[in-house]
Amino acid sequence: MNVRGNVQGNVNGKSRYHEVHARSLADPEGFWAEAAKEIDWIKPATKIFDPSQGTYGRWFAGGVVNTCYNALDRHVERGRADQVALIHDSPLTGSVAKLTYAELLNEVQALAAIMQDFGVAKGDRVILYMPMVPEAVVAMLACARLGAVHSVVFGGFAAKELATRIDDAQPKLILSASCGIEPGRIVQYKPLLDEAIKLASSKPKACIVLQRPQLTCEMTPSRDYDWASLRRKALNDGKRAACVPVAATDPLYILYTSGTTGVPKGVVRDNGGHLVAVKWSMFNLYGVKPGEVWWCGSDIGWVVGHSYIVYGPLLHGATSVMYEGKPVGTPDAGAFWRVISEHKAVAFFTAPTAFRAIRKEDPEGKFIRQYDLSKFRTLFLAGERADPPTVEWAEQQLKVPVIDHWWQTETGWCIAGNPVGLGMLPVKHGSPTVPMPGYQVDVVDEAAKPVGPNTMGSIVIKLPMPPGCLPTLWNQDERFKEAYLSEFPGYYKTSDAGYKDEDGYVFVMGRTDDIINVAGHRLSTGGMEEILASHPDVAECAVLGVKDAIKGEVPCGFLVLKAGVKRPPTEIEKEIVALVRDKLGPVAAFKLAITVGRLPKTRSGKILRGTIKKIADGESWTMPATIEDPKALDEIGEALKGRV
Repeated sequence: MNVRGNVQGNVNGKSRYHEVHARSLADPEGFWAEAAKEIDWIKPATKIFDPSQGTYGRWFAGGVVNTCYNALDRHVERGRADQVALIHDSPLTGSVAKLTYAELLNEVQALAAIMQDFGVAKGDRVILYMPMVPEAVVAMLACARLGAVHSVVFGGFAAKELATRIDDAQPKLILSASCGIEPGRIVQYKPLLDEAIKLASSKPKACIVLQRPQLTCEMTPSRDYDWASLRRKALNDGKRAACVPVAATDPLYILYTSGTTGVPKGVVRDNGGHLVAVKWSMFNLYGVKPGEVWWCGSDIGWVVGHSYIVYGPLLHGATSVMYEGKPVGTPDAGAFWRVISEHKAVAFFTAPTAFRAIRKEDPEGKFIRQYDLSKFRTLFLAGERADPPTVEWAEQQLKVPVIDHWWQTETGWCIAGNPVGLGMLPVKHGSPTVPMPGYQVDVVDEAAKPVGPNTMGSIVIKLPMPPGCLPTLWNQDERFKEAYLSEFPGYYKTSDAGYKDEDGYVFVMGRTDDIINVAGHRLSTGGMEEILASHPDVAECAVLGVKDAIKGEVPCGFLVLKAGVKRPPTEIEKEIVALVRDKLGPVAAFKLAITVGRLPKTRSGKILRGTIKKIADGESWTMPATIEDPKALDEIGEALKGRV
């Protein structure tokens, strides 16, 4: 298989990437020991990597550290006290709030002291069930300050899903809010929280609830405490909690992978490796300097929000933007450009889905030209595959490098990307570029044997994984081995499929589940989506395999058209079928393109391909807990009637 993307010239002259990556694999301990000098250690590691610990070894064994100290205290002590640490921008409430490093530290010390009053100590778990408000960042850092293990559950998550996480993490305390705010509606959190606690067999000692003025809630006597009252009293009484030293190998947080059923998979992130990896990435990968404004448009409920709204920028001494809004509709498709312009962000990280939504509403990019983006240098995309037409559109409109990069909840930071700080490499559309330092990425066949360039296979990472990646699952070492390490011995299984080209560029073509078998031919849905997205009238698309009595599976394409397209959808569908036949040939057996008003997505913007496939195949399905709007699945069912 050979799909070559467009290549752009290197924008920064010669890149140091190749020598840095080679050194990280030849001498991983020396490489990461040097990176660890950027962290303030209470006690340095006795072994940079100890292969005898954990399931595949542990980083910075013997080291003692505190993550909150590195994110806040040291900056206040060394001249950044009055620099803005966090900008909270909420078009949903019409407000912007700014906290300096000193102010954020003050809030964190007070909340940590409050949590201590509830008996929270090193190693205790605390669940955060919060909207995108500054208090959520304060809560995460307060946990890190005490050595408590936070587990953020996406705000508004269904009660049953929250209950399974309560039972797995067994938190001493839950921090929540009365509501979350979505465009045109308010999501009540408290009834969901109450129901989850009722369903869970493990009961928290107490809940601290932030009452938002948009909708307050009833408090449960003897269990629920008002956040604002506790905060006011702690600040008035001058209560402050000091940083608690923890082992580098102690857990910082647990993050449950979305969409799990039964016992959830709690990805563990340790303190030491996480500190070193995300701090290293802020300049070397993202090209951001201390003191600059950085915006990650994720949610704190997802791994991207953990790494790059909260920890990464604060460890680096940058200013982090936290956004409570949407790419379109708050109030229009210019929302992102307004935030970048107003806060003078130098780099922005979001999901490709967000850009497809903007492109659908504003295909000419008229809103972009209404704002001063002179400080803006780089756009980063991750979360789903960045299809070349979307990347090309963003490049043309923004006139800055558009960098796709690939990583997972499990890794906590980038597996493959284009390292801006080391000097950008040429961009190939459709590829997140090259493995980051510390990662040996191979493409293998079913026997775990590496395959040649441009050959599809399973993408795997050679053990040991670099710092920052999960050492295990919470209380489930055996499940960790079975899920990630057993299928390809000596490797971590990413569950992604793709290939590497002759230049070592990685092409992630979809989850291994998304490689469809059409009459014995293994075809990539990602490759087909690329073709569909190249049609001038298509804003967004998804391709998946549906059951076929003769061929086993055949591809089915779902199309969302750009705003203002006047032509009949049936005409465009015929053109799409012809386009795939022309580009891929009859082997693709692509005969079905269906126009829909929108694609069902999670609230982090991932298309619910698995659920769409079950609907198309007539199988039973359950409503995903992370779905943004359940009605979107009904619309898919309607569109499929008489077509499959």
